[in-house]
Amino acid sequence: MRVLLDECLPRKLKYSLDGHEVTTVQERGWSSKKNGELLRLMNESVDVFLTSDQNLRYQQDLSIIRYRIIVLVARDNRLPTLQPLMPQVQQALPLMLPGSVIEIGAHED
Repeated sequence: MRVLLDECLPRKLKYSLDGHEVTTVQERGWSSKKNGELLRLMNESVDVFLTSDQNLRYQQDLSIIRYRIIVLVARDNRLPTLQPLMPQVQQALPLMLPGSVIEIGAHED
């Protein structure tokens, strides 16, 4: 699958997704794009968008997307915090339908 890492995630996280073509927002030259524009750009070139932006589903019209979105939920966006979530991401990828959004991780109360 073609996976795009959001710029809010550490770039080295891409090495935790073996078997997938993983690029970052920065590598694609999309760093300055706003969320709405970024979501539209991804429709033709991405199968999965990996982010930690928990507000994305509330701020954007996700009915336009044709890819999957995985939101990583963690206390911070550091690599050591996010890497333990990657096995769950790997398991979820083949089960997700295009246009779906899931959260992986733990919500803190």
